[in-house]
Formats: sequence, structure tokens, C-alpha cells
Amino acid sequence: MLRRTALAAGAASLLSAADRVRGGIIGSGGRGRLLTGEFKEIGVEMAAVCDVYETNLNAGLKVASTGAKAYDNYKKLLDDKSIDVVVVATPDHWHAQMTIDAVQAGKDVYVEKPLCHTVEEGYRMIDAVKRTNRIVQVGTQRRSMPLFLEAKQIMDSGTLGTVRLVNSWWLNHTSSFSSRKIEGKLDWNQWLGSTPKVPMTSERMFNWYWYWDYSGGLLIGQAAHVVDAISWFMNSKFPLAVTATGMKPNIAGAEVPETCTMTIEHPDHFAIFTLGYKAMRYPLTNDQLKQFHGDKARFDVGRESYALFKENPKVLDPKPDQELKQPGAFNAAVRHHIRNFLECVKTRQQPTATVEKVHYSNVALCMAMESLKSGRRIKFNEAARRMERA
Repeated sequence: MLRRTALAAGAASLLSAADRVRGGIIGSGGRGRLLTGEFKEIGVEMAAVCDVYETNLNAGLKVASTGAKAYDNYKKLLDDKSIDVVVVATPDHWHAQMTIDAVQAGKDVYVEKPLCHTVEEGYRMIDAVKRTNRIVQVGTQRRSMPLFLEAKQIMDSGTLGTVRLVNSWWLNHTSSFSSRKIEGKLDWNQWLGSTPKVPMTSERMFNWYWYWDYSGGLLIGQAAHVVDAISWFMNSKFPLAVTATGMKPNIAGAEVPETCTMTIEHPDHFAIFTLGYKAMRYPLTNDQLKQFHGDKARFDVGRESYALFKENPKVLDPKPDQELKQPGAFNAAVRHHIRNFLECVKTRQQPTATVEKVHYSNVALCMAMESLKSGRRIKFNEAARRMERA
């Protein structure tokens, strides 16, 4: 029998010592260590740490629970029958296979966004989760954040009328590649996985986000949050087509541009996302926005705020008819998301960010990558489960 949690009711509940879940982290870089700490804080015994880079492995062990076991191969961690839940916080190109292997090993999984790197991988993940009956939560934490749950109720109330256009953006600044150097043992072949075999370099290791083989850059990393939230609010499914355009990268060594935009075509609306990482920096409260343009009202949803503006063409400087600002609230979003996951581990109910739900927006992200690389508008053939150039 699997040992499962007895989460008390309420958002502030912690796991009891008697019913503690045992967890393992795969990928103990910066994000992995943050998640290790959050799971541990809630009450999960983080009993295993896996990383192919010795430096990260040792750092992860320091954050994990006392006596945590070290692994340099994730399949050996999955063989540990005492581990109940697995957290996958690796580079994007490993998300799918590790999640599939984990559910097949009988584990429930919390996998970081984006869901996966290709359309085909997403379907493989959905099939594996259905076949094994496991609980999988994708790390799009807005789906569990109270502010966003309130905003979703406003969207569903009909106050906006009909929404045909959604504009969104994320602005920040990246000046250059990280200059970190590899220090310690690194299993480069295992790190590469199924991607092309290339020489080991610190640039690729620490700046993998900017290489097509491993990621879609910050366009995909940030759109994984914003486009997924739009998909959720609009009750969207698969897009009809996606067109993405980008400048030549303005970061030395990068393959993926940092200034770009994607237009996602749905049968009843367009959603546009713009990434500008050569812009000035803003407070976290103001660095991103989603604007839902209804024919009765406009709804602005930020990272830590929302504001509803009902139509009134006579007012030059409109004030929100309904507004909520919670600076600093997003700090708790990951913890809300983990709590939802752990509650579902106990109840076997579906979490807020299932693989199937997030796959709708992830297909759009995969189409955006293909559009950027090909310079073409990309259509989606849902029946054939594949992208096609228009």
C-alpha cells in the first residue's frame, strides 16, 4: 500500500508526521531546490535527490530532508518503492520522458512547466497518465492561486460580454549569457538525453534556455504561464493556427530570440502574447498583463492584480469598476499549487493543472516554436495530432 497524506482541511494545513509523504526531486538546480524547500516546508519528506551534475546534487542534498539518498540516474530513484511523489525540475527536453517513466513506476508527479518540448510528447504524457491512473500536476501555478481563481469567476460571470481579442505581454531585461563554469562531475551524455550529441560546454549547460534543442527560450518559458492562463480563462482548446515572429537574437550566443510575439488563432478569438526581454525592468506586480477585450468590459489580469473596466465611452480616464491589488501575493502561488497536488494525491481527484488541460496551451507553444524557426504560419491537425505548415 502506498503511504498517502492526511492533509487537514484548509489552505494552511500541513502534513502530519505520522502520514508523511516521501518525495524525490529530479533536477536539483535553482528551481529544483526551491521546490524541494517548498515541499519540505509543507511536510513532505524529501528523501531522494537526483542530478547528473555533482555540484547541483550536493546543493540539493543540503536542502532536502536529513538522510536523503543521492542519485545520479533518475531511473534508479524511480526504482525506490518507498518514494510516493516525484518532482521533475530538469531542462524542458527531459520533462516528458521523466514524467512518463515516473507514472509507469507508480509515482505521482509534479512536473515543472512547460509541459513538454513537442506535440507528440504531450500526447504520450496524456496516454501514460490515463493508462497508469496517476496524479500529475504541471507547474502552472496560477491555476491554484486565489487571486486568479477569483478572476476566473469574474470571467465566467458574463460581465465582459463576448471576448474576441486577448492581448498579453511580459517585459524584463536579460543582458547576456550566464558566465558560470562547470565545476565538478557532469554526466553530459545523460544530460543531453535524446537531443543531438554535441561537445560539453558551460555555455550550453548554464544557458540551455536559449538553445532550440532544449527549450523555446523565454518566449516559451513565460508564455507557458501567460498563454495557459488565457487558455484557462477563455475555456480554449487546441488552436487553429499560430504565427510567431521574432527579431534576430540580441543576446550573444542565443539561438532563440528574446524579443518576439505570437498570435494564436482560435475559432472564436485571437490571443496575442509579446515577449520583450530587452525592455526595462519593472516591479513583479507590473511586469506582465493579460487584457481580455469584451464588448461590454475590459478585464486586466496581472501577476498580482486584476481590474475590470466596464464600457463607458464618455469617460476619458476610466477607473476600475472592480479591482484587486495584492503586491507580494505571488510568492505563495507555488505553495498553493503544491497543496492542491498533495490533496489530490490523497483524494485521487484531478488537480488544477492536469496534463490534459495544459496540453491545449502547450500545443500552441510548440506551434510558436515551429513558426519562429520556419517563418511560416503553423496550423494544427487535431485528428492527426500534428502540426502542419500553412
